[in-house]
Amino acid sequence: MTNSMDSTEEKEEHYKGWPNSHGFDPDFEVLEPVELQITGKIPQYAAGTLYRTGPGKRQVQADNGKVYTIDHWFDGFNQVHRFQIVSENGTIRAYYNSRMTVDNILQNIRRTGRLDGFTFAQKNDPCQSYFQKFQSLFFPATPPTPDDEKSSRNVGVTVAISMPGLSNSDGDKQKTSFLTLKTDATQMSRIHPETLEPIGLATQALLHPDLTGPLSAAHCKSDPVTGDIYNYNLDIGSSCTYRIFHVSARTGETRILAKFTGAGAYIHSLFLTADHVILCVWNSHYSMGGLKMLWEKNILDAIGDYDPSKPATWYVIHRREGGLLATYESPAFFSFHSVNAWVETKGGSSYIVAELAAYDNLDMLKRVYYENLMSNGKVAKSSGDQMANSARSTLRRYRLPAVPTSTNLKSKSKAKRIAVVEWTAPYDVSPELPTLNPNFLTIPHRYTYGIIDRAKSSLYDGLVKYDSLTKEAKYWEEFGHTPGEAIFIPDPNSKEEDGGVLLSVVFDGINDHSYLICLDARTMTELGRADVRGVVGFGFHGAFAPAVGSAQPQV
Repeated sequence: MTNSMDSTEEKEEHYKGWPNSHGFDPDFEVLEPVELQITGKIPQYAAGTLYRTGPGKRQVQADNGKVYTIDHWFDGFNQVHRFQIVSENGTIRAYYNSRMTVDNILQNIRRTGRLDGFTFAQKNDPCQSYFQKFQSLFFPATPPTPDDEKSSRNVGVTVAISMPGLSNSDGDKQKTSFLTLKTDATQMSRIHPETLEPIGLATQALLHPDLTGPLSAAHCKSDPVTGDIYNYNLDIGSSCTYRIFHVSARTGETRILAKFTGAGAYIHSLFLTADHVILCVWNSHYSMGGLKMLWEKNILDAIGDYDPSKPATWYVIHRREGGLLATYESPAFFSFHSVNAWVETKGGSSYIVAELAAYDNLDMLKRVYYENLMSNGKVAKSSGDQMANSARSTLRRYRLPAVPTSTNLKSKSKAKRIAVVEWTAPYDVSPELPTLNPNFLTIPHRYTYGIIDRAKSSLYDGLVKYDSLTKEAKYWEEFGHTPGEAIFIPDPNSKEEDGGVLLSVVFDGINDHSYLICLDARTMTELGRADVRGVVGFGFHGAFAPAVGSAQPQV
């Protein structure tokens, strides 16, 4: 659809409050790869496969004639997208296919007119029994049965291309010929890397029998050298138990590094240095230790009111020795995404530097109800000013001083350890869905990339490169175009931190179609784009697999 308005002023007035609703409820699925038209140039080193996951459609027509509608962006029905960038005789070509991964859920809604199971924020039927609710939250933590293999779960916040520790049907833990979709629970969905068809379900209990808690981080951390992964498992109750664990990419074995009790909270990500795993329990604490989820059947309604008087707690765990090295406190905040962490030494003392995207309260969780996001919704027209900066993130750097170097050298001082805020960037330069050059993970980095919210739309309005040294920012933006998470692809011939390109899926809300954009990571200028000729829903996260020798699309 091409807009007939002539002037920029008329377009901007007509699309005030962009993006439009089509990006939140697309009906676009391409099961077989199709070639995309490329304009401009995409560099040869960007050849590979980009996977994107997140909500596709949010409405389903039931057999009874009623339309079932999802309330919250985090609960949209999952769809996976696959972009292949192929180098053929020095020429770059691009292909696209996609698939909904929740066929059984959609079929059940069409048949019954309702959504069964556990969600992030959907309002549920209060007449369901306590036992039904318990079952939907704590589904059996055992290897998938034949029936499970045919079922689907609405899991798709993050995607892992090679998830160590999960077995294929032949029992070989070293082969991972499937993608793993994850969420903020211990359940995972495995899908085919080419057709994107669901293969089966898994839980963290398959990694280690002690990982029986229902909650975890959608963003596990991966060592940039070894590929080993680190995450937490949270067992809720009157006394909440955290287990920090490590999965070896070489052996597939899982080890529990630390176990401790603490306030149960919704924690979407954690930190990794070359020596430590850091779990920050920020201020999204569950009511009643999380037991409220059993009757609310969702996470958001089980999170208590934000209490600025309660400090955030930082737990530092030794990666190799295991064990809790130290605990820190900082003033209250909330976050989704960690950026990076590393160790520095000064005056013979080690300290941890950690960066994240911070919020002043929990307003962001409420801002992303669909009625607040859709530019043609009644609430979206007034919600922006009401939530203002409270629902916008700021890039923030913390320092955790005097970290013990070994579990045998713990400080005997009983003084409270404090995580100190070194700096906080302004809202208008602070990336969300933050990323960086992956070669700089666990070491000091200068540039952080991400989507940016400068209050120009009801969602996000551009991409940003933030320089933590000069405190300056560079942007890419186009009116009415809403970008998704940026993925950094390093240039193998560059030694500069910003030597590479960014890939992002962008929705053109004026002409109603999406495209894959390739930006120069140094200048934030466009190099090329590949037109999808359809609407890719506003998603969350992605992963990139570099090309391995083959010049042909994997169809």
